[in-house]
Amino acid sequence: MYVSMKEMLSKANAGFYAVMAINCFNLETARTVIRAAEKENAPIIINLYQDHLLAHCDSQLITPIVKTLAGRTDIKVALNYDHGQEVLFLKKAIDDGFSSVMVDASRFGLAGNIAMTKEIVAYAFPKGVSVEGEIGCIGSTEQAGFTDGSMYSDPEDAVTFAKEAGIDALAISIGSSHGNYPQGMTPEFDFDRLRYIKKQTQMPLVLHGGSGSGEKNILTAVKEGINKINVGCDFMNANLQAVKSRLQQDENLTYYDLVSQVEKDSMELVRYYIRLSGSSNKN
Repeated sequence: MYVSMKEMLSKANAGFYAVMAINCFNLETARTVIRAAEKENAPIIINLYQDHLLAHCDSQLITPIVKTLAGRTDIKVALNYDHGQEVLFLKKAIDDGFSSVMVDASRFGLAGNIAMTKEIVAYAFPKGVSVEGEIGCIGSTEQAGFTDGSMYSDPEDAVTFAKEAGIDALAISIGSSHGNYPQGMTPEFDFDRLRYIKKQTQMPLVLHGGSGSGEKNILTAVKEGINKINVGCDFMNANLQAVKSRLQQDENLTYYDLVSQVEKDSMELVRYYIRLSGSSNKN
């Protein structure tokens, strides 16, 4: 069932759990994630990162694929444009049939962020498309460095942004970073910041950079009000590890058999996160 994020995140907010948003980029990854969600009877969000859309699988191509997969299942499936930084691309994704978009405009300051997000809200809502906004920036372990104090969401700005932008969900920065953390490292989350923002906004909150955050952080974040968790690197790593493992077992595998086995193997990582988020049997 193809839906927007609005209803599923509203239910998660009321039910004190989170919905997983897994970054995909093609048929195989999207199908893997949806099949995993089916096994857990959980709602699921297929995330498409802007760079992946531009370089690998554009919105006009991926939308009918996800819509077809969603139409073949009883679980709720949303397709979300992740970290949309350009108005033109965001509107194109909406026009091409994405059910949800995430506006990444924190770099423009509070006023600029509100203005751009409101523009997308005004374009998306009449078409039944939900909108996620972001306050504060999340670092990247490979590029801009780990999230530091200057990147954390300002609590008062978060409240103002939530009220004025008119969004369905709010992504906040509390200590996670995009990318793979160094071996043995677990980020430290600012749960006081999360609690305050949740208390003041009472809206669905989003954690970006969920990969490698650790079970304790994830469980506590959900308990304190996170309702959507983005995971990309851990899923991609699971796919890569499955490829390596299968080829080690049988280097003469056909490409077809390899891809089929990788889908089955990487499904378990998605199921793990769904259970951790508390969304199993919440479809």
